[in-house]
Amino acid sequence: MWLELVLASLLGFVIYWFVSRDKEETLPLGDGWWGPGSKPSAKEDESIRPFKVETSDEEIKDLHQRIDRFRASPPLEGSRFHYGFNSNYMKKVVSYWRNEFDWRKQVEILNQYPHFKTKIEGLDIHFIHVKPPQLPSGRTPKPLLMVHGWPGSFYEFYKIIPLLTDPKSHGLSDEHVFEVICPSIPGYGYSEASSKKGLNSVATARIFYKLMTRLGFQKFYIQGGDWGSLICTNMAQMVPNHVKGLHLNMAFISRSFYTMTPLLGQRFGRFLGYTEKDIELLYPYKEKVFYSIMRESGYLHIQATKPDTVGCALNDSPVGLAAYILEKFSTWTKSEYRELEDGGLERMKVFVPTGFSAFPSELLHAPEKWVKVKYPKLISYSYMERGGHFAAFEEPKLLAQDIRKFVSLAELQ
Repeated sequence: MWLELVLASLLGFVIYWFVSRDKEETLPLGDGWWGPGSKPSAKEDESIRPFKVETSDEEIKDLHQRIDRFRASPPLEGSRFHYGFNSNYMKKVVSYWRNEFDWRKQVEILNQYPHFKTKIEGLDIHFIHVKPPQLPSGRTPKPLLMVHGWPGSFYEFYKIIPLLTDPKSHGLSDEHVFEVICPSIPGYGYSEASSKKGLNSVATARIFYKLMTRLGFQKFYIQGGDWGSLICTNMAQMVPNHVKGLHLNMAFISRSFYTMTPLLGQRFGRFLGYTEKDIELLYPYKEKVFYSIMRESGYLHIQATKPDTVGCALNDSPVGLAAYILEKFSTWTKSEYRELEDGGLERMKVFVPTGFSAFPSELLHAPEKWVKVKYPKLISYSYMERGGHFAAFEEPKLLAQDIRKFVSLAELQ
């Protein structure tokens, strides 16, 4: 009986190894049209146009009127952030937003970096493009594409950009100086939304690859978390000869033998190669993985199935949208913030040099062994000292240092 079970398990492992072993496949590049109507016969305008963030007195007046009409319902006693955004704390947010927030100053902050737009596959794609203010003699900057996720935007990278483009002025070595490009995913920020069904991470990866080649870059580094992680992964799968290195701070690992092993329990983890830090971040498994996913993925189901329904409410109510997004900035930064009244405000493998930052408060920890299954050329894996899902926004210096460490290793490959 036991011998049969052992032999069956061994056979299963051999079959799994055979079908999942490294195969250097690539995604087809393909093409698409996501603008309104049929694709025109004329060649698409490939010009790159300067863009400036602007607002008006009319827009601000409309916003203030909508904020003034906010109707708060009292939260359950002692609920804090366990049921979402606490409405008592939302009153403080609304008061600040309505009476103190300086919109003109914020527009100036947004415009501190150069903004542009260009038409790709029928969509107006927005991006910021920041070049180093100065370079060491005889050096050229390394192009770096950084892609945001949800609920985020290009603004997530504002704190990390100067650490990458002007490291010496911020107490860092100028061994690696970057030229940073941060696009807005279609439908986010100032990028036009698709008029067609089916726009996904693969199509977005192709659009951003076309953006990079349009800017004159044939080889470049890419970095992302959340959706940005998947988009950058797809780009590395699609055009590996153009991607010098891939750095992630979140990894989508689903089809892997290792993703099932934590169910064997904490004691078996050590025999399967998990480090003490992995075990600390994964266990107790029921609480840190299963319950965490159940608690934090409600938005995902409705957005994946009925986005137009929730979209009506979020587009009409600024306070509703603020609660929807700020709640994620609370609990996805650190799960323990749920206890506070203010919230503490798969597919193919990738065969390019890869770096990974494992932030301790990410939604789901991905041990090095998990990451290496999908990214066989993983050359840098770092347990970060602190930080969560919005890494570039929360801990720009830590992330910048890890990107620089990864690039140093990638340059040696």
